[in-house]
Amino acid sequence: MKVTEHIAQAKGKTLFSIEILPPLKGQNIQSIFDAIDPLMEFKPPFIDVTYHREDYQIKERADGTKEKITVRKRPGTVGICAAIMNRFKVDAVPHLICGGFNRQETEDALIDLQFLGIDNVLALRGDPIKFEGSFVAKPGGYNYACELVSQINDMNKGIYVEEDLLNPAPTNFCIGVAAYPEMHMDAASMEVDMRNLKHKVACGSDYIVTQMFFDNKKYLDFVANCRANGITIPIIPGIKPLTTKKQLQILPKIFHLVIPEDLVKEVEKCKDDEQVRQVGIEWAIQQSKELMQAGTPVLHYYSMGKSDTVKSIASNVF
Repeated sequence: MKVTEHIAQAKGKTLFSIEILPPLKGQNIQSIFDAIDPLMEFKPPFIDVTYHREDYQIKERADGTKEKITVRKRPGTVGICAAIMNRFKVDAVPHLICGGFNRQETEDALIDLQFLGIDNVLALRGDPIKFEGSFVAKPGGYNYACELVSQINDMNKGIYVEEDLLNPAPTNFCIGVAAYPEMHMDAASMEVDMRNLKHKVACGSDYIVTQMFFDNKKYLDFVANCRANGITIPIIPGIKPLTTKKQLQILPKIFHLVIPEDLVKEVEKCKDDEQVRQVGIEWAIQQSKELMQAGTPVLHYYSMGKSDTVKSIASNVF
């Protein structure tokens, strides 16, 4: 079932969902099941599975020369989605990225998802490879998520890369996209960021999931701004509880967000990360309750493959 159909069927009730990471290469899928099992009591209608593009490692050969080797540290997104649907009987939402794919490879990936009965995709540009500094598209690929959304939307209309296919069957994907309540790090201004989001929606997006934020006013103002700009599709808030003191420095740099001073002060009082985790849980519980009262369609938690923190929050909210 599509994410938008789940939201419609809920008739105003706020739903619970999570995002998980594929395990590191060499680990098995049991870690995924162990992370999801404790959260099934909250009845998630869908679970997001992230996709991680290739990276590079430099390895030294026996003769002393060096070789650049392509690696993918967290493979298995599509297989995990199929396993989740089979084991838990909930919908899986694979992330599909621009990075590392050309148009034909994107089309083939979407065909695989369709054959597995997956109805939803979250279309993202994806992160740059670490050593590149800025995002570089694969030859024949896309620089922007709006281009990826357009390709998926075309396939939903039966339009494929190969134009001479005989009676091509249309796909039926529900297309999610990302948004940044505090502005995308590459955007020149909030106005530019909003224009880009409007274009992404016009290309065929069905719903929006936001990046994490710690100040609910940022999200609520963002939703109001979207509505004022004619964006009417569901906007799902993404929530991540703080778990370590180090995140006070890391998260603002990576995700271009502001951590409220009240939260910063509470974290700085903590003697260790276990105390930070408790502060993060309490803050996220309050965030969640306020957002639920505001009528948000879904509370989407970035679990990072761990269930204990999210369970502590959800037990006090749902």
